[in-house]
Amino acid sequence: MSKVIISTEKAPAAIGTYSQAVKIGTTVYLSGQIPLVPETMAFVSEEFRAQAVQVFKNLSAVCEAAGGELQDMVKVQIYLTDLGNFPIVNEVMAEFFAMPYPARAAIGVKALPKGAQIEIDGVMELPSTN
Repeated sequence: MSKVIISTEKAPAAIGTYSQAVKIGTTVYLSGQIPLVPETMAFVSEEFRAQAVQVFKNLSAVCEAAGGELQDMVKVQIYLTDLGNFPIVNEVMAEFFAMPYPARAAIGVKALPKGAQIEIDGVMELPSTN
C-alpha cells in the first residue's frame, strides 16, 4: 500500500517537517494539533477551554480531509502542560465525541510548540467500503 498525504486549509498548516496526516489503507495517522486558528495561524485564546475546543476543531478538519470524521478516531494522545486541566479536557471531549469513545492517553509535558497548553494527535480508522 502506498501512503497518501492528507492536507487541508481548514486546519493549521504544518509548522515543521511533517504532514497534517498520513493515510495508509484505511488507517490515518494524524499529527499533533495545537490551538492555532487556520486562517491566522495565531492562538484562538490564552484560555485553556478555548484552546481545547480549537484543537478538536482542527482534528475534525483533518479527519474530514482524510474522508472520515472525528468519531472515526480510535486512539488519541493528549499532551497537557498542566494536568490540572484534565477535567476540562473530559468536558470538551464529550462535546465532540459520542460513545464509544476512542482509546486515550493523557501525558503531562513541560512545554508544547509555540507555548500551547494542549496538543492532541491520534489514529483514525476509516469505515470499510465493502
